[in-house]
Amino acid sequence: MSKLKLIVQREFIAKVRNKSFIIMTFLSPLLMVGMGALVYFLMQKNDEKIKKIVYVDESGLFSKDDFKDSKTILYTDYTALGIKETKKKVEEGNYYGALFIPKQDSLELLAKSIEFYSKDSPGMSVMSALENKIESKIRNEKLTNFGIDLEKIKASKINTDIKMFNFSGEESSKLINGLKIGVGAIAGYFLMMFVMVYGTSVMRSVIEEKTSRIIEVIVSSVKPFQLMLGKILGNASAGLLQFFIWGVILFVLMTVASSIFGVDVVEMQTAKVPAEQMEAVKQATEGDKGQIIIQEILKLPILKMFVLFIFYFLGGYMLYSSLFAAVGAAVDNETDTQQFMLPIMLPLILGVYVGFATVINDPHGSIAVLFSHIPFTSPIVMLMRVPFGVSWYELAISMALLLVTFVFMVWLAAKIYRVGILMYGKKPTYKDLYKWLKYKG
Repeated sequence: MSKLKLIVQREFIAKVRNKSFIIMTFLSPLLMVGMGALVYFLMQKNDEKIKKIVYVDESGLFSKDDFKDSKTILYTDYTALGIKETKKKVEEGNYYGALFIPKQDSLELLAKSIEFYSKDSPGMSVMSALENKIESKIRNEKLTNFGIDLEKIKASKINTDIKMFNFSGEESSKLINGLKIGVGAIAGYFLMMFVMVYGTSVMRSVIEEKTSRIIEVIVSSVKPFQLMLGKILGNASAGLLQFFIWGVILFVLMTVASSIFGVDVVEMQTAKVPAEQMEAVKQATEGDKGQIIIQEILKLPILKMFVLFIFYFLGGYMLYSSLFAAVGAAVDNETDTQQFMLPIMLPLILGVYVGFATVINDPHGSIAVLFSHIPFTSPIVMLMRVPFGVSWYELAISMALLLVTFVFMVWLAAKIYRVGILMYGKKPTYKDLYKWLKYKG
């Protein structure tokens, strides 16, 4: 244990004293905040741009009421000029585009013959808005031709709101499921990013020591299992310290930005959410519904979620780090690692896709349960299931399998490590790795 402790300390100190580690620890939060501010600024500037669109309506079906101005789009009726003169004027002037609505014998033909002219390719949101306006008008006109009263159709629309209760009679909210999904998804995403960043760090550390031949001296007094486990734990400690510093710096920067510069962080996050969705959320969180949602959040097993997040976060990282370390021991340079990286990353990516594809729709379904027990995907899938409630026996099975698999993979990787660290000048194959695993002693 004393040797393991020394290895962990050595890896941790070597990592945190590295200039690039120190620089990125303090520079990364600044870059993230700066990138977020830039995106917010560009979105605001893009929304401020006024688009002038003219239309020529030869069908006589549309009116100014059908093309009402919005905050970013201004409509002008150029029907009197005709399409030829309008196209010239739009091409020579500062216009976004021209909409041409020809005269047709039927509404079906009209719907397929409308044209839009512009200097540059129009945005998808603009074209979608135009199509919605035209479809709505043509649909209403067709209903009128059928003798259907549009006012009666409008009056017949009824919004249904199904209230949710548990069997004890307590009311719940539909939005709480979205919050649960969000919590699980964020946890799984952070784990994947942590593994990708710091797992490769372990691999690079092994390659550096192998190429410098220091490793030959080290393994003469330390067992490969201890050495590799120490590297994994040391790098994990340095990574967690960096993550903690990032969290503190981001919190301070956001607080300063909100108080001094008047930047609304919540507004930055919701700037890309459509106004209709934001209005629906506001309505859902008003009055009694808002209190229900707060009560539902407080009912979440927050302490249990936090403890399990730490366990699966560290367990998943150490499991994959043992694989990265084995790859580092098997090769001479980082270029040769590419052939081994894909089989390692596939289960991690699979866990993310399975989580989003199955947990969101059925968190207690057979597929979600299965992948939350498989050690290579459980750190992500189980974290996404926990907010929905998972029994303790399921958690016990999943955690035990993860621990056993981690120890086994460290032992397995140590066997590759023992032979691979002494192999130079030869690009290993999967067949070579299999032979190394069979070596005894």
